[in-house]
Amino acid sequence: MPYSVDEIVKAYEILVKGIEAEANDNDERAYGGIIRAGKGKLVESIAKHMVEIAWDKLKGKPERLSFDKQTFKVPINKPYINKIKYKEVRDYILSNIDDYYYGLKTDVLVSIDGKVAMGIECKAYTENAMMKRIMVDFTFLKTVVPEICCILIQVESQLTGDYSSPSKAIIFGSHSSHTIMSYFDVDLNIITLLEGERKVDEPIHKSGHYKVLKKDVLELGINIMCDLLKKYVDPPPPSLASAGISKSQTPIKKYKIS
Repeated sequence: MPYSVDEIVKAYEILVKGIEAEANDNDERAYGGIIRAGKGKLVESIAKHMVEIAWDKLKGKPERLSFDKQTFKVPINKPYINKIKYKEVRDYILSNIDDYYYGLKTDVLVSIDGKVAMGIECKAYTENAMMKRIMVDFTFLKTVVPEICCILIQVESQLTGDYSSPSKAIIFGSHSSHTIMSYFDVDLNIITLLEGERKVDEPIHKSGHYKVLKKDVLELGINIMCDLLKKYVDPPPPSLASAGISKSQTPIKKYKIS
């Protein structure tokens, strides 16, 4: 059985409140590095548990689901070679073409029956400069896995707009984020775990700035996962009601940019 929502919330509380003490007690690593590493592992763990809970809700067989890490080889874009000024360079690249690729991984890779289904980027927070990198990476990834479902799970949002209000029925996003996404052929699903825009001088691991991970917000994110995973269930459920999700909980595909 996967972790429950209550267990994820409790683990979040223990880990976030404990990161500060661990960093202060560790003399071997830089304070900031420990904080970043701790939060990064936390988000990846939450993401995997959310997928497992969603798959279980859909009555998917657990043995069909896997999270094996994989590095994808994104090949060189061949039309680019023709644009290179010097023939010697073009000829050299063409004669060694198999060596020209970019190695790419995503934070959490979800496979069903051994076939890649989802790529999840996990961030303690996201701002728009990071959004550009995420969109580029997913664009590269889609050249290798065209049908991959692209997801961003962020603990806090610094994207502006209302991404930091995950309880809302419809998220309108922000002017800058939508503008960035409009230049990429990537359907990015954004899940935010904590309410309230991130403030640089108020980190959540510091006393007085801690934010509660609310069960209803986590469940909304899990319902989005259900909506994205339901096509992989065999046979597909006739409706979300068959997965134990009420009509009022029906996830909305909030972030599709075409």
